[in-house]
Amino acid sequence: MSFLAVFICFIDRVNISVAIIPMQAQFGWSEFQVGIILGSFYFGYIISMTFSGFLADKYGGKIVLAYGLLFWSLFTLITPAFAYSGFFFLILIRILMGLGEGVTFPAWHSIYARWIPFEERTRAIAITNSGISFGSVFGLVVTAMIIEGYSWEWVFYSFGALGILLFFFWQKVVTSYPEDHKSISNEELEYIKAKAPANSAAPSIPFLEVIKNGPFIAIVVATFCNNWALFTFLSYLPKFMSSSKEMGGLELELGSNLFILLILVPSVVSVFALILGGISADMLIKRGYKTIKVRKFFNSLGFFGAALFLFLLPFQSSILLVITLLCLTNLCSGLGAGGYGVNHADLGPKYTGSLFGISGSLGMVAAVLSPIIAGIILQATNSWTLIFHICSGFLVFGGIYYLLFASADKQFD
Repeated sequence: MSFLAVFICFIDRVNISVAIIPMQAQFGWSEFQVGIILGSFYFGYIISMTFSGFLADKYGGKIVLAYGLLFWSLFTLITPAFAYSGFFFLILIRILMGLGEGVTFPAWHSIYARWIPFEERTRAIAITNSGISFGSVFGLVVTAMIIEGYSWEWVFYSFGALGILLFFFWQKVVTSYPEDHKSISNEELEYIKAKAPANSAAPSIPFLEVIKNGPFIAIVVATFCNNWALFTFLSYLPKFMSSSKEMGGLELELGSNLFILLILVPSVVSVFALILGGISADMLIKRGYKTIKVRKFFNSLGFFGAALFLFLLPFQSSILLVITLLCLTNLCSGLGAGGYGVNHADLGPKYTGSLFGISGSLGMVAAVLSPIIAGIILQATNSWTLIFHICSGFLVFGGIYYLLFASADKQFD
């Protein structure tokens, strides 16, 4: 169910990356305005992500994620009406969508801290995070197909309805704590309570202590740098593929076989790499390797590998080479699943949702800035090269910082 929540979260997040192409042509927006639209979503995301982890740790992740899902799905449904009302109304609805979606990751991380035994945690998080890739590929491909067959408005109507449907199943099936689940056995309950990082609601988090903590700052820096590359791609990959070859783009038509192939193949690689990275990290920890060494190894593999292949990407004109480099980028990023993204529960098991929310909201500043900066660069240079190289630079910096300052020792009791 958490996987499906992430899946819905991302199909609703990335659909505008494709829909923006016909919308821009229809409404006459500049590249800078497109960057503002793509980045505005994350203003709301930052706000709700900051406090939703605290609410999930204190009151339960089920209820927090449920109403976030319901609200962002409703806002998705009414996006076309706001787009036709004007540029600033579209900005408003994107911010409101961000407010709804911002609760997603802190809420299910909080649930997992109470449900998932430590030795299974990395793979569980990796499998759930594969919803990012599944959702992205489904959202981008199906959006292109809906636009090709119907119109961009139907993208938002159909995707919004899926989220509302999931809300009712989520309410019926999910519980915040294992002891509240009606069909759990006593044996399983005792095992989870003995093995999970946390087994109760959390008191108020020591906020000042958290934001001054070195290992936690390492997570924040890694999150920010990863998000810069991730959300540049989520926002601009369809535009890169459809833009002219003079700009360094691929000049593909929306919904064409090559367009779908370029999205589908790297995303499939990403899913398998995420699961492989999660299982491998858990296996090494179970065999006695120090947790922090495992975290740093997989994180470095993800950041430095992806940085190298992203740096090479704008120099390629062959579709085959572009697909290969995107696959290698996603392979490295996926194998990095055992790194910073699962480090929160090492530092403070009871505060997992809160720590994820704070680090995520600070890291989401990159998600606000990166589409806007990319739009400015695109408008000024009419080229993609600098955009890719900035992403590569952030990944190198984030990988080095995490390697130097991360820790897996408990910091907050």
